[in-house]
Amino acid sequence: MSEEQVQYLLQQMQALETYMSEIMQREDAVIKLLQEATGAVEAMKTLDANTEYETLVPVGLGAFVKAKIQPNQKMIINIGAGAVIEQDKDAAINFIEARIKELEVVLQQFAVQKQEVAMRIEQGQHEMNKLIQANRNPMH
Repeated sequence: MSEEQVQYLLQQMQALETYMSEIMQREDAVIKLLQEATGAVEAMKTLDANTEYETLVPVGLGAFVKAKIQPNQKMIINIGAGAVIEQDKDAAINFIEARIKELEVVLQQFAVQKQEVAMRIEQGQHEMNKLIQANRNPMH
């Protein structure tokens, strides 16, 4: 193989490694969203419909304001693109649980993508090893 082919193979390998890194970063972001969503559902489920709660609401830079959660208070749910809707607790939980399922599907897709990229990287490494061996043992 020529030096140009070796350079091309190296560039492909670097691009695949960069792509793998991007997939892993996206996967980490989805895992964090999944943890946040799971925590939100658990917190909402602990709210008793007949009890008033006092909580702290962050207003930024480590500052909080006290707030009261009234019995059967509606939840405000961000549905995307800056839009929010008001829902009762059960509907809000159902909405977030549906988002959790979507995030789990995304994680599965990332796992498949990582596996495919890893296989392509392995193939590239195998080709590179063959090139190295061919250059060490040139046929006469």
